[in-house]
Amino acid sequence: MPTQPGLLIGELAGELGINPKTIRYYEEIGLLPKPERSASGYRLYSAADLERLRFIAKAKAIGLTLDEVHEILDAAAGGERPCQQVLGMLDQKIEVVDRQLHALSKLRQELLSLRSGAAETMTADTCVCGIIEQHQGSDSLAEAPLGLISPKTPKH
Repeated sequence: MPTQPGLLIGELAGELGINPKTIRYYEEIGLLPKPERSASGYRLYSAADLERLRFIAKAKAIGLTLDEVHEILDAAAGGERPCQQVLGMLDQKIEVVDRQLHALSKLRQELLSLRSGAAETMTADTCVCGIIEQHQGSDSLAEAPLGLISPKTPKH
């Protein structure tokens, strides 16, 4: 009995270094077409599926959302070359990054100011910490993209 060509989901996931659940999710939301099935019901993925998943990974790596990737793939499936569309998306991402950099620069200055004045404020009679409670600065902390500045620390 000849074997059917194609990669099993575990093989595909291993090739790309992703979780098989991710592949199933991409199928569910339409980023990846439903694969053929073997006689025993296993998903069989083609080289085209592998390349499509590589494209998705690269698109995500440059900051595109899955919705944006979907738009690009839909345009390509409709016979368009979506490069102009991608340029527009990249321009939007650059604007967001520029705003984040500006906010982070303001935040850095505020943190430096807090740090330089800490000797006087840390000894103040306050409830918790004078460095924070005596702070009179702007709302830079509220504007900053916290995901970029908050270190991941274990919860106690």
